Amino acid sequence: MIRLSKRMQALADMVSPGNVLCDVGCDHGYLPIYLVQKGVIPRAIAMDVAEGPLLAARTHIKEHGLSQAIETRKSDGLEDLSVKEADSILIAGMGGGLVMQILSRHPQVAKSAKELILQPQSELYEVRRFLWQQGYELLQDDMVKEDGKYYPMMKVAPGREVISGKRPTEGELYFGSRLLADRHPVLGEFILREERIQCQVLQQLEAQQQTDAIALRRQQVREYLQIIEECKYETKGLNT
Repeated sequence: MIRLSKRMQALADMVSPGNVLCDVGCDHGYLPIYLVQKGVIPRAIAMDVAEGPLLAARTHIKEHGLSQAIETRKSDGLEDLSVKEADSILIAGMGGGLVMQILSRHPQVAKSAKELILQPQSELYEVRRFLWQQGYELLQDDMVKEDGKYYPMMKVAPGREVISGKRPTEGELYFGSRLLADRHPVLGEFILREERIQCQVLQQLEAQQQTDAIALRRQQVREYLQIIEECKYETKGLNT
């Protein structure tokens, strides 16, 4: 039986039972193997743009006797996935810019799925703004801490065809509306860490010779610190 890391387990827990999964950037294929083994999903499509990870995924799938349930494909993002071929699309472990690029290149495929599970490694503000602008509805937010690193993730579904309703606040775009609403303990710790880092950055900027560029950067850091102040909350320290 496959055992997943804390980050991968949190992603697996977001996949709705009974769905057909497409794992984009499947790496070693462990997540779809785990979900099929546990009976959460009936079958999956494991895709990667690189031949090396795809070969590793094929090997592991065969070793677990799941070649009939998990298909592998070499694909650049969603290029080789058809409309409505997958119920759940998982895109994890890559930069936020690439996540947005993948969804933008094949919007009809992305929006034909029932749910998208995303774990961008960077540019969270931009990703959340992109999803809101593209009419995706936030279903679930989560964040885990593993080996000293923080991993935010989200489950969204195609929703509004045009932008409507209240625009997310700056704090919600930076940190996640549901994580904030739930006072998620890992997010609480992350925000306090961000505050410490940004205060150090501000001190360093104030100690430098002042130029227009430095002044602009100092103002940006101060504005971000104000958002942090509005969003932060106390939480017990975590040992994981």
